[in-house]
Amino acid sequence: MAEVFQLELVTPEKKVVDTRAEEVQIPGKNGYLGVMPGHAPLITELSVGEITYRENSTQQRLAVAWGFAEVLPDKVTILAETAERPSEIDVERARKAKQRAEERLASGDPNVDVERALDALRRAESRLEVAGKAK
Repeated sequence: MAEVFQLELVTPEKKVVDTRAEEVQIPGKNGYLGVMPGHAPLITELSVGEITYRENSTQQRLAVAWGFAEVLPDKVTILAETAERPSEIDVERARKAKQRAEERLASGDPNVDVERALDALRRAESRLEVAGKAK
């Protein structure tokens, strides 16, 4: 069995990752999914979260939000709405976004779009977590 597989991660703006990986952890709609070479084929919807992958025995991290992943025995293709490396994350902006989302959710205002505020909160928390682990 192969020891690596091709990993590609693409957003509407650019190809973020194109490498040979030993494993990847993907935030699926129903929880995290671990993939190693030779994995059974599947397609899953992405959620907001952190993608981690091992490349040349080094762990890499990305904050992602929404999309799809196709897993084949020798290739994983991830199509994400957004994907950011830790160095690309504006931590202060993420903190402010988290604070705004928490304030909206705590306001009790019946006009607040709760799902949208929860989505903003999850995205901000994910970005802060990925940026924090990189330090």
